[in-house]
Amino acid sequence: MQAFIDPPKNIPLYLRIGIWISKIVTGRDLLPGRLLAWYPKAAVSSGIMEALVAHKDKTLDKRILKLVRLRTSFSVACPFCIDMNSYDYDQFGITPKEFAALQGRIAMEAVKTFSSREVIAMEYADLISQTPLMFGQEFIDKLKSSFSEREIVILASTVAQVNYWARLLQALGVPPAGFSDHCKI
Repeated sequence: MQAFIDPPKNIPLYLRIGIWISKIVTGRDLLPGRLLAWYPKAAVSSGIMEALVAHKDKTLDKRILKLVRLRTSFSVACPFCIDMNSYDYDQFGITPKEFAALQGRIAMEAVKTFSSREVIAMEYADLISQTPLMFGQEFIDKLKSSFSEREIVILASTVAQVNYWARLLQALGVPPAGFSDHCKI
């Protein structure tokens, strides 16, 4: 399976360095960086955004941020995002039953191992991923009573980042990269 377009033949040196670093970090030669070389400004800004994404914070642990990225990936049905964000999900303490709930195969309410903060964060991810965006006052009150303003910004920016990549990658027809050894796509 290929993307809708091919990467350019000539990629600027500064982008080749970024692509090389990405390959070292991920262990894969990722197609998105090469495709974005058609418009270097998009490649650079996307790389900067990716580098700034929170993977842990002093009050938001790796698990809750992984749950948010996974829930968003499934919510927007992005094969590449699902593949990448499903990689080693069990290393974050996410059980197969929780993973099934993230996928929507079982009801979120049927899984009693999610904390109340995790459930609210995943609900927030769903709401941010919908069009149009609509947040009821009851949900906003629940969100604000469970998370600080800083945490809300981190959650919103994490979900927005996955949404950005999902829309961009699907618009270019980018297939999964083969990260996940747990998720059948």
